[in-house]
Amino acid sequence: MADLDTDYLIIGAGAVGLAFADTLLDETDATITIVDRHGKPGGHWNDAYSFVALHQPSAFYGVNGLALGRGRKETHGPNTGLYELASGPEVSGYFDTVMRQRLLPSGRVTYLPMSEVATDGRVVSRLSGETMRPTVRRKTVDATYYGTTVPSTHQPKYKVQSGVRFVTPNALPHLSLGRQAPPSRFVIVGAGKTAMDVGVWLLQSGLSAARITWVMPRDSWLLNRLNTQPGEEFFAHSMGGQAAQMEACAAASSIDDLFDRLEAAGTMLRIDQTVRPTMMHYATISAGEVELLRTIKHVLRHGHVREIDANGLRFDDRHVAIEAGALYIDCTATAVEKRPPIPMFQAGRITAQLVRAPQPAFSAALVAYVEARYGDDATKNALCRPVPFPDRPEDWPRTIVANLANEGAWSKDKALRQWIRQCRLDGFGKVAAAAGVSGDPEKLAVLGRIQAAIMPALGNLTRLAGRAAS
Repeated sequence: MADLDTDYLIIGAGAVGLAFADTLLDETDATITIVDRHGKPGGHWNDAYSFVALHQPSAFYGVNGLALGRGRKETHGPNTGLYELASGPEVSGYFDTVMRQRLLPSGRVTYLPMSEVATDGRVVSRLSGETMRPTVRRKTVDATYYGTTVPSTHQPKYKVQSGVRFVTPNALPHLSLGRQAPPSRFVIVGAGKTAMDVGVWLLQSGLSAARITWVMPRDSWLLNRLNTQPGEEFFAHSMGGQAAQMEACAAASSIDDLFDRLEAAGTMLRIDQTVRPTMMHYATISAGEVELLRTIKHVLRHGHVREIDANGLRFDDRHVAIEAGALYIDCTATAVEKRPPIPMFQAGRITAQLVRAPQPAFSAALVAYVEARYGDDATKNALCRPVPFPDRPEDWPRTIVANLANEGAWSKDKALRQWIRQCRLDGFGKVAAAAGVSGDPEKLAVLGRIQAAIMPALGNLTRLAGRAAS
């Protein structure tokens, strides 16, 4: 058994693990070992379907020390005029570049692909079975706590009878290579962002919406991508959207009223405006994509599928017939597992979690900065309180309260405040700071609206969160 000495042992080479390692490399002289089950860095991006893309602009994703993308805007399609969204292959290539051209050349990073950490602490190669016993001088960092899954690594919770044409989204671009006749119908099973990606891809690939069935157990509230754009040119949408959101949070009398106000302000979208969404997972989408998805009219809202057989779909209370030759596409994987928030910093261990939803890369980078710059775990935990990821609209106020509580703690620490402003993953800090010194009365008025609404919003959201929990 070989020995392995390192200051930090990071479990997971996805966005969270690499963002943590990147900032730790800049802020300390520590040695770092990264262990991952995949053969390449990038975590679940290695398993994702080829037409997957980021929800939000490339400018906010990846590691702090290396930009993702070229800062270009889309020139065609439903995202025309908005900043680029890196595709799955682009993200995978980027993370490989991060590892090969930034982390490893430092001489302080060791990367162990195709390996995992056993329950007894040994590092085990998935190729050879050889083991190493690590000596971790400072901390073990769990960058896999949320257990992200994608359709290709996911086991559906429903039964699929033999003979059914059943695939994950990964197989769709390769359908033309098979010998079977084209499907008579395409049945999307699932309601989350993956299902939306599949719907948009099928429609943009030339498939008629009349040949698509969408099984939607729950409708979802969606963030308007227009309000996530970087740069001063989108100030009215990004910072103006923040002002509208805080004002809605301050004034809402109920959860339904809150989301109605957010929809009226253009902050939130929904695909079917006649259906009240019961899911909120921070899926981000453009108005153009929503319009495309609205062309799919055959939508089944009968709850969760229990079984797919040769004749169609079985739900709890009914069977829906689907013509022979249909292709069923599983989009039911859970991107974020429901895990309870736990203290981030514990003796000898860091469990990386969100400190700002929905930004895992920024969160990991900030946690690494706090680990490097602050002393005891109590102080670190006070600055890095885990933010719960919402599942339902009723959960969202609690998430925003946690976000605001962390932002308030950071604002009182000058060094941390300055680091956030310089961090490329932060998004809007630089835009707000530039507006604050610009003297532009319209921009100053927007910032004033945000400041005026924060405390009333915090109080009202706390009330709404308590009411939802009771």
